[in-house]
Amino acid sequence: MFKKSLLQYILTMFAILFLLKPFSIKAQTSSNTALPKKFSLNKGWKFHLGDVEFPVVRGHYMSYANAKAGTAWGAAAPDYDDHNWRTLTLPHDWASEQPFDSTANLSQGYRNRGFGWYRRQFKLDSTDRGKYLELQFEGIATYATIWVNGLLVHRNWCGYTSSYIDITPFAKYGDQVNTIAIRVDANAQEGWWYEGAGIYRNTWLIKRESVHIITDGVYANPVKTGATTWTIPGEITIENSGNDTRQVDLEMSLYTPDLKLLTTGHSSIDIKPLCKKASNITLNYSDPRLWSVSIPTLYYVKTIIKIDSQIVDSLITKCGFRTIKFDADSGFYLNNQRLKLQGVCNHQDHAGVGVAVPDSIVAFRLRKLKEMGVNAYRCAHNPPSVQFLNLCDEMGIMVMDENRNFNSSPEYVRQLQWMVRRDRNHPSVILWSVFNEEPMQGSEIGYQMVRRMSHTVKELDTTRPVTAAMNGGLFDPVNVSQAVDVVGFNYQSYAYDRFHKENPTTALTSSEDVSGFMTRGAFTTNKAKHILDSYDTQYAMWGTSQRKGWKLIAERPFIAGNFIWSGFDYHGEPSPFGWPSASSFFGLMDLCGFPKMAYYLHQAQWIKDKPVLHLIPHWNWPADSIGKKIKVMVLSNVESVKLYLNGQLLGEQKVDPYEMNTWMIPYQPGTLKAVGFAKNKQIATDLVATTGDAVSVRISTDRLFINGDGLDALPITVEALDTKGRHVPNASDHIKFTLTGPARIIGLGNGDPNSHEPEKGDQRSLFNGLAQVIIQSNEVNKDTQVTLHAIAKGLKPFVLKIPVKAGRPLLYAPVISSTLLIDKWLMSPMTDQKPDPDQVIAENDMNSWQPTSTGKLTTLTAQYVIFRSSLSKPLANVEKAHLLLKKAAGKAKVYIDGHLAYQKIDQEPADISIEIEQAQLVKQISVLFEGKAGDRIGIMGTVELK
Repeated sequence: MFKKSLLQYILTMFAILFLLKPFSIKAQTSSNTALPKKFSLNKGWKFHLGDVEFPVVRGHYMSYANAKAGTAWGAAAPDYDDHNWRTLTLPHDWASEQPFDSTANLSQGYRNRGFGWYRRQFKLDSTDRGKYLELQFEGIATYATIWVNGLLVHRNWCGYTSSYIDITPFAKYGDQVNTIAIRVDANAQEGWWYEGAGIYRNTWLIKRESVHIITDGVYANPVKTGATTWTIPGEITIENSGNDTRQVDLEMSLYTPDLKLLTTGHSSIDIKPLCKKASNITLNYSDPRLWSVSIPTLYYVKTIIKIDSQIVDSLITKCGFRTIKFDADSGFYLNNQRLKLQGVCNHQDHAGVGVAVPDSIVAFRLRKLKEMGVNAYRCAHNPPSVQFLNLCDEMGIMVMDENRNFNSSPEYVRQLQWMVRRDRNHPSVILWSVFNEEPMQGSEIGYQMVRRMSHTVKELDTTRPVTAAMNGGLFDPVNVSQAVDVVGFNYQSYAYDRFHKENPTTALTSSEDVSGFMTRGAFTTNKAKHILDSYDTQYAMWGTSQRKGWKLIAERPFIAGNFIWSGFDYHGEPSPFGWPSASSFFGLMDLCGFPKMAYYLHQAQWIKDKPVLHLIPHWNWPADSIGKKIKVMVLSNVESVKLYLNGQLLGEQKVDPYEMNTWMIPYQPGTLKAVGFAKNKQIATDLVATTGDAVSVRISTDRLFINGDGLDALPITVEALDTKGRHVPNASDHIKFTLTGPARIIGLGNGDPNSHEPEKGDQRSLFNGLAQVIIQSNEVNKDTQVTLHAIAKGLKPFVLKIPVKAGRPLLYAPVISSTLLIDKWLMSPMTDQKPDPDQVIAENDMNSWQPTSTGKLTTLTAQYVIFRSSLSKPLANVEKAHLLLKKAAGKAKVYIDGHLAYQKIDQEPADISIEIEQAQLVKQISVLFEGKAGDRIGIMGTVELK
């Protein structure tokens, strides 16, 4: 499975590079050609856990300033002193770093969340002036207020939607520094599960020409028009942030997966300044290779825009040719072939990293699901990352893309529109879900809201049906089922037949079912210790067993399929328990992705093209269990199974594809073996054996190397072995890790829902024989290796050498070292009388001194002028500081709190550097310029206090 997905990834990257190659050549040969650039902003953020209070606005001057654009107080101000803040790299989930707290919200995993602040500075080259500039934040948990250069530019009201912020009007260039400040409110809660806290997805700085394709501005989803014919009704949305009306030529081309040009279309539009405009290009093609769950074929659409024959913007969009249909009588069809949805619901967090999950860990999770036989994934209950959808496209996993907030008011409609615009090109997306389990689902209000939300979706995409995950209200006179295309049932299995009988033309799917409980590796229930057995006997009162849940779906052709709750355990919502349980018991896998019994059960039910056979439980039982009957289960898709204990045949059973096979076996230490047969031929075996005590540690990976791009993360399995090298399934040894080389440990876990061990650090206990450590690479430009040591008291240590392949790092916006920028200045009236540099400005005087800034020169009309700036807050814990005024032009004297600190005697621009003792006392800086009328004076660069 990994080799296939890795090959797809390599081919995809090669294809994109190939398609962009002509642009790169043009860019090198034509000075007029500029291409969009995407810079990661993930590095170099300053972070403060907790809120930073804004000063109380008092007095005439402060009240006046507070009402003006560009005035930001506290940590939102560009000149705020953040040098003592922690420096980190995004993505970041600060909740995962917190200790467990019994007084915190159990739904959020007993982790305190609270408030946090992030700040980052960056510079823009002077050649960027006139370009379109955009900040992108893919996900911030939960609510965020964002300032750029002291201007409040955005408020984000959903922790799962992206923020695209046009900063073109606010940008500074050259030596001037741009400052981003973000206040994150993670007390705001959108879900009843673990949501994390902070900037947990990627951040970007986008540079485009003034005439450009907007973000998510290309719609290129193929539609079948005949027996063999297809159309891509392409739509391209262009924006002009420039000053003049421009005539724009557009070109859209379709390429095969192996990069053969198939067809090209053209159009032209005129676009006025500060306007957006859409243009349509239709591409026709016949007999494409289809996208499917077994062969997820992807094509490429290349969109370019030109002005005066010069390329000014371009975009590569992947697409897939496939048809979907939900039939009221016979279920779901992919490419006109009937296919049962074998799905799971999942939240987005993982052991050790919370919601800040690296893309490679997302890929690992999807591989595990694909290996289980999963072909569909419900994003519960929010839009996923775009990287997740790219992986589903490449791996052949169908997606129910779900909206977070059920509301048809303008802000929430905007969130829904964003999701559909961003995701509508992905062939993996087969359903739009507008809500999950809303109390108003059986009311007229709910119906009216869904009518409007469905209409919003279909204004943007008519190729996929709209659904809603309903857990009630299905038979009310007016209800939401009357406003969707496919009705989603959450746990309403008793209603399948009645609803279908009363609504025979309505398509149905189970959007959520089962809610089974299991503790991975446990086969005896002990509710006092919050341990639940793995025999599929435990489930929520609203749910069913795993076996019954699937049987109800499989035997009803009119049900399109199911989405089991849940594929993985997740932090928070520790039903059916409370403290000290801190994560869920619902998963077919635990938090780390280690399979439970249910994983193998559904693998046996869902995989048809190869034999599956798995035997439970382990065979390490205490001495007083000898002779006592142990429940044994075989999970298989073969025809019949024989069971042996220590070589003795115990019996043969025909396999039940729903209930599987069960024996009650008197325990004897040794080897228990299951043998599977088809057509009287042995085709599969599995065994469990009584092991000795643990004597050594073993660590292993599911991949052979890690990429040295600074992004790749590798989950590593940790276990204990006996003297014969056998896995010890009940080991609980405490393991300590030491990592050397260009990588770092970013998280640890063991799948124990009752564990309170830290998920950050360098040590973790095994839980029922297993633990996981996640490492992430640093950036390296040559092949090398990292070495992981695993040590446990009384056990032989293990050393694993992991090759690191030279990586291709992201293009990063350069990180600026932490400096206090002094960029808010007042300029005195010009006078021929030498003024007092320490003169006091009356608090109600808003007019005699004028606001000014650095980065420009001023023409003197008299002999003297004062530039003054005051620190909004004293420096914290600083004895010495370095004041730097870059490119000060004109004769000048610098006063610090009224004391002369520096004198510049010549007119030419030069840097002024001043060492300051007891810097924490500094409150005011004044620069007295002197010259003659007509002289150009000022500070052409920045003023920084380091």
